[in-house]
This record gives sequence, structure tokens and C-alpha cells, in this order.
Amino acid sequence: MTQDELVDLLHAHEWRDVEFKEARRAVPKDAYETVVAFANTEGGHLVFGVREAGSEVEPVGVLDVDKVQGDFLNALRQPRKISVVVAVQEELHRVGDSDLLVFYVPEVPRAQKPVYLNGDIRRTFIRSGGSDIRCSANERNRFLVDAATERYDAQPVECDLATAFDEDSIRWYRAFYQAKLGNRSHAGLSDLDFLAQMGLLAGHGDNRMPTRAAVLLFGTNPVLRQILPRPVVDCQRYSANRDDANTGARWFDRLVLEDNLVHTWRALIGDWYERFAEHPFRVDPATLQRDDTPPDYQAFRESMVNLIVHQDYADQSRKAVIRRYADQTVFWNPGDAFADDADLLEPGEKEVRNPRIVFAFRHIGLGENAGWGLRDIFRNWQQLGNVPPRIGNDKRRKSFELVLENEKLLSESQRTFQQGLGVTLTEEQARVFALACREAEVTLSQMELVAGVSGAAASVLAEYLVGQSLLRPAGPGQYALAKHLREQARMGGPGASSVPVGVVQPGDQGLVTDQPPTPKGGLVTPGVTNLTEHQKTIMIICSVPRTRADLMERTGLNHRAFFRRKHLDPLVRAGLIRMTRPNEPNHPDQAYVVTEAGLAFLRESEK
Repeated sequence: MTQDELVDLLHAHEWRDVEFKEARRAVPKDAYETVVAFANTEGGHLVFGVREAGSEVEPVGVLDVDKVQGDFLNALRQPRKISVVVAVQEELHRVGDSDLLVFYVPEVPRAQKPVYLNGDIRRTFIRSGGSDIRCSANERNRFLVDAATERYDAQPVECDLATAFDEDSIRWYRAFYQAKLGNRSHAGLSDLDFLAQMGLLAGHGDNRMPTRAAVLLFGTNPVLRQILPRPVVDCQRYSANRDDANTGARWFDRLVLEDNLVHTWRALIGDWYERFAEHPFRVDPATLQRDDTPPDYQAFRESMVNLIVHQDYADQSRKAVIRRYADQTVFWNPGDAFADDADLLEPGEKEVRNPRIVFAFRHIGLGENAGWGLRDIFRNWQQLGNVPPRIGNDKRRKSFELVLENEKLLSESQRTFQQGLGVTLTEEQARVFALACREAEVTLSQMELVAGVSGAAASVLAEYLVGQSLLRPAGPGQYALAKHLREQARMGGPGASSVPVGVVQPGDQGLVTDQPPTPKGGLVTPGVTNLTEHQKTIMIICSVPRTRADLMERTGLNHRAFFRRKHLDPLVRAGLIRMTRPNEPNHPDQAYVVTEAGLAFLRESEK
């Protein structure tokens, strides 16, 4: 860590990957809880020599550096203190007259989790926001299931083979299997022999038993309920936008799928998706054949396959959910991805939760490009001109969320903004720059997907944008929006239309306005309506100045760019909250406080 990065951490205050301890003369006992929490979650920095005073932090320094450092690192090597040896990296930094000890605690491999203290597995902690939370029994069990050498879907199930399987499901699957392979080499096999060759039965001869994968894929309902006493997927449709639905709007259409995975897949693609899929009529000029494939078919197909094959079926209490809103579709799964976040969009084989289920789906042409499913989703969404999908791989809650937003990346206001910069951009360059305006930072992998180019071409594209002073390097394979453009991009930039970039307009989620309101007679002008619950919460807790990190923690949101764009910036533009440093929008001590107009709005809302 560089000195500048440390200073940035101090200004950012505590967050999920940073923890400050005073530790002037000794190691505080709760520092070890933080080590365990970081190791079980996503890693983070533990900084000794910093005092907390409310929401502020003050470097006070470690007085006996050698003793504190030695005591801390020696304790971490004691198996009686911590269940595994965590490869903590230490650094010494001087800030002013204070010596600070900075320890980076990495996330440990899945097979070593859960990490716990003092030989007591009940002392397992995970990181949540800026706190270390003791794990519940269910959370500890999820760690143990994920750490097992034998995957959950390979474990045998004791049941009668004669009544275990649904014949219609196996018949449907075998027809697709044989058509995909282009031969009938398995046509003469019995269903049980076919399943055995697929690796879905355990044991041999008379001792054969179905695996959990076999029951999940083809099981009859009585047998399936023995290992999965909950629905597979709950599909819901809403007429409102997501934020409006979160305030209490009820779904108008629902489909709860409780059968085996073959029946679930057929219902998802043949019933659920068909309820809202668009079928444009076109004729292929080469073959003169009619093609009415929905334009978003690939993205939805891969998203639904991903939901089924990577779900944590050992989780008996939480079900997968698909929620289709007016402005986006959300796919939520119990179970986080085993791959690191940085590798999720990279091609190639990855360790998966349910290898036998994945294998079975690939052999009928679903998810056939190993490691490419998410890339195919991104590519299809890019072809439609939409903003890239959002991924939330939550290792704290052990869940995975994929969001497909119905929003154009190159909006008219963004195009107008780019035209005002005086730089000529290709369509691919314009898309990458638009993404940088939205997210502040982009990676080469994101550039590949949003521009639809190869890795080498993405590097050339990035260097061109750097040469035009639109982006700047921000680390290996990572680029950030140029500093002089940050505020312009947020507010619309030179030559922008009257609607700034990212401003929520009528029909979008958030504040329905593009003009700041002015108080009149103690009331807010009627141009501002439909605050989301998150925006109301922000206004209420901003009765005193709050940093963005503090607001995100208190609202339970963790996607910084999305939080700023969808919740925070509209409130600032509407004049309901204000920056404490309006002339320095990117100042590290920037905070937000409610305005008189905001107070008037809240009072009127209460009435």
C-alpha cells in the first residue's frame, strides 16, 4: 500500500474492507475478530494507530511498534488462537508524527473456511459493512458444506430406485441429449444405465443409489422433497420500477416452481419467459427463413441457466427468485460464486458448486461454452445497447445477484455530453467512455464486453482514451475517468442538454424531476415526487452531515457508483440535500446534509 492509498483510507473512514484500531501499546482483543471476519469474507486492511471519535478518525500512532507488531503476528501463528494460518502482510507507515501499522488480511481459500477463534467454531465472524458479525449456525453450516471435498450434488440419497425418477423428465432429457451429440449410442441403454454413464448414480450393481444431482434433475416430487423442502425458483412480475416496488407495490403475476430441474427449466423457458418475451418478425436474407427469436433471448436463457445450475441446494431456507420490474430484471440465488469477482467475467473453466448438474445441462446445449455464460449475457445486453448487467457476489450473505437493466448506455444526454468534449469517438470508444462516466472506473474485461472487442483491441481502445485525456490509468488493467471530467460527467458536461447525464427523468426510478425545487410557503414545489425508501432514509439521517460511506452502510447498499447515481445525486440535484463542500465535490471529507427544502418535503410527506 502506498502512502497516498493509506491517506485515502483514513479519509474514507471505516468500510467493509477497512478497520481502524488505536492499539498504541497493545493489540486489542477484538482485532483478532476482525482478522477472522476479513479471512472469511473478502479480505481487508487492519490499521493500528488510529483513534475513532464518532464518525471521525485521528492518527495517534503506535508507541511500541516492535512489541505490538510481534505480539499480533505471533498470535496469528498459534493454532489455539486462530484455526488456520492467515498470510497477513504488514507495512509500517508514518503519517505526520504518527507510526501506523497496516496489515492486509487476505480472504482464505474456500476449503479452509470457516476461520474461527480459540478452537471454538462458534467464534466464527464475517464482515458486514464496517462491523464484524458473529456467524449464526446456518451461516457456519454453509461454510462447511462449501468446504467439503465431495461436492453436495455428488452425495448419494437413500431411496428406492424404482420410484426415484420421473420418466417424462428422463425421456425429454435423453431426446435432447441424443440430438445434441448427433448419434444414438445411448439409445439401447435403460434409464438407470444411462444415468450411471452420466455419473449420476453412486455405487455399483445392486448397491447403486441416486446422487443428489440425479434426484434434483429427474426426481419425482416425493423423493425430491426429501432433499429440497422448498421451491426451486419463485418468479414474480411487477408493473412498477424496482424502487417503487420496494416501497410496497405487489407483484401482479407469479409462478412458483417446485418440481425437478428439468421440469423447472421447461417451465422457465416455455412458460415464464414467453409471458413477456418480444417476438419481432424478420426474414433471414441468406436463407429466407423466418426468424422471430426474441432479441434478449440469449441473455435471459443464460441468466436462467445460471440460476439453476449454480444454486446452493444445501440451503434449505432460501429459494432462488426472479423479479421482473418495469426497469430491470433481477436474478437472485442462494449461494455465492466460488470464483473470485475479478475472474467471473474471464473465459475458461472455473470451480463450480454443482459440477454434475452443470455437466448435465452442458450436454444438452445449455451453458455449453464453459466459463462463457456471464460473458454471453453481457455480450447480448451490449448488442441491445443497454447498460452492462450488474453482478453482486455477496460472500457475507452467501448470495449471488444478476441485474439486467432496461436502460440505454448511450443516452441522448450522454451523446450530447460527448459531442461537447470536442473529441471524435467511434461507437466502441463512446460506449467505453459512457461506462466510465457511470462507474468512475472500468476494467479491460468490462471494456471488451461493452465494446464487443478482443482483449488486445480493448487495450488499444483504452490507450486512445487515455491519450485524449478522457481516462487515466488506475492500476493493472484498470482505468478511471479523468479527474477534470468527473464533475462535468456528473452534471452533464460542456454542451450538454438541459438534462444532465444520469439525471432521473419522468418514468425512471428515483426523483421525477430535472430541476431543483424551491420552497414556497413552507412546501416543496410539486416537481419532486416519488422518493424511494432509500432516498427518504438518506434525507432523514442527513439531519447531521454524513459521508457517502456512512450513508451506504446505514442504507445497506454496497455498489458505490449505483448508490451515487440512483439515490444520492438525484437528491442533490433536486436540492433536498446538499454537499458540505460544494466547490470540491470529490474532496475526501465530503459529506451531505439535508436542506431547508428537504426538511419541508419531509414535513409535507408526514402530513
